[in-house]
Amino acid sequence: MAKISVEIPDELLADLDEHVGDDGKFVNRSDAIRASIRKTLDALDEIDARHGRLKDE
Repeated sequence: MAKISVEIPDELLADLDEHVGDDGKFVNRSDAIRASIRKTLDALDEIDARHGRLKDE
């Protein structure tokens, strides 16, 4: 798995951290960010499909 580095505003990171940990929905920040990326890509695929922009696989 590749590692990347990103800059995230402190406010956004604080909001993310509320959902991470023993009482949160995600085990760690990486898990939360991967889930967010997957959800965003799924949404973009749906938009592209509605506009006929998806390529046949």
